[in-house]
Amino acid sequence: MIFCISFLALFFSSYTITPTSSTSLQDDFINCLHKNTNVDFSLEQTFFTPGKNVSVFNEVLESTAQNLRFLARSMPKPVFIFNPTDESHVQASIICSKKLGVHIRVRSGGHDYEGLSYVSEIEKPFIVMDLSKLRKINVNIRDNSAWVQAGATVGELYYRIAEKSKVHGFPAGLCTSLGIGGHITGGAYGSMMRKYGLGGDNVIDANIVDAKGKLLNRSSMGEDMFWAIRGGGGASFGTILAWKIKLVPVPKTVTVFTVTKTLEQDVGNKILSKWQVVADKLVEELFIRVIFNVAENNGSVIFKILYVTIWPNSDKRPSRHINWIRDMYSYMMPYVSSNPRQSYVNYRDLDLGQNMKNTKSNFKNAQVWGTNYFKGNFDRLVRIKSKVDPENFFRHEQSIPLLPVQG
Repeated sequence: MIFCISFLALFFSSYTITPTSSTSLQDDFINCLHKNTNVDFSLEQTFFTPGKNVSVFNEVLESTAQNLRFLARSMPKPVFIFNPTDESHVQASIICSKKLGVHIRVRSGGHDYEGLSYVSEIEKPFIVMDLSKLRKINVNIRDNSAWVQAGATVGELYYRIAEKSKVHGFPAGLCTSLGIGGHITGGAYGSMMRKYGLGGDNVIDANIVDAKGKLLNRSSMGEDMFWAIRGGGGASFGTILAWKIKLVPVPKTVTVFTVTKTLEQDVGNKILSKWQVVADKLVEELFIRVIFNVAENNGSVIFKILYVTIWPNSDKRPSRHINWIRDMYSYMMPYVSSNPRQSYVNYRDLDLGQNMKNTKSNFKNAQVWGTNYFKGNFDRLVRIKSKVDPENFFRHEQSIPLLPVQG
């Protein structure tokens, strides 16, 4: 989210079942899965509920959650977690969640900054489909390509490439625990982007499940949708199962170095000023980034600036850190792009605005944050969304909205 596409006969009825409890919802979901996939699954290894074994449920929920503040007791939790072990399970899950009228959130690496892959403030009840067991990687050095399932991490992909070759690589992110499924949906930038562009620029094909539960590849989804899923943000157009990526040549030996200076040593911010002038003019093989760390490495800020604040679990006052980063964001306003102020979709920020619960007014509200993320491409993304998912099945607090109904 592999190697070949097989179409199953998948059917769903137009009526909706309304379960009476979380237990009956899980039972109905399981029964529906059995009817819509011919690949069996183990309940003990694929379904996790808070009622049956809360400690195991919490362990699975926390396993790939990167932002622990969204695991607080006050945050809404899924009714259950489903870990598909076969791609047909994902198809069946889409069909069954639609049939049962239950919202579904899809998680690959759990790096989304607002926790939207495992938390839902506006859609209740909801379930989480965790793709961490779909992590196969097939590297083909002969044709400089690889198929990688959505649950695999960036680090695993790099490792499997290195197993086959010391002179091949893939231009994606630095964080090894990033889920490749969601990473590429936001473009996927990294240290090789000056030479080879974004990860999304180096995708050859993709397997995705649409809102009808159909398995599509690049040919069957069409070039518009293929364009949208490689930068238009995750969980708006379908569920990614796998990417086919193009490998790029890299030297056997790569030089990496870090120069550390204090503010006292860099009088007048000469280093930063020099970096801004020369960074984009050096040879494409050289990538330089600047990081400002405050005391104890609790935060950092970079032309594309990432604002981060980190606090230990022992700190019971997260609001002060959040308020600090918001103050920093506001302070920087005169020095960054404006009209609109631009933001990176993989650094998701609900402070920019969010959708309400599947309402028709979402398009107007979304124009604000949508233009921040996508500028002029937002309108094209909306048109594609309206065509491939007209019922807005794939939605979250900042998913691409539908075109407003005319008349």
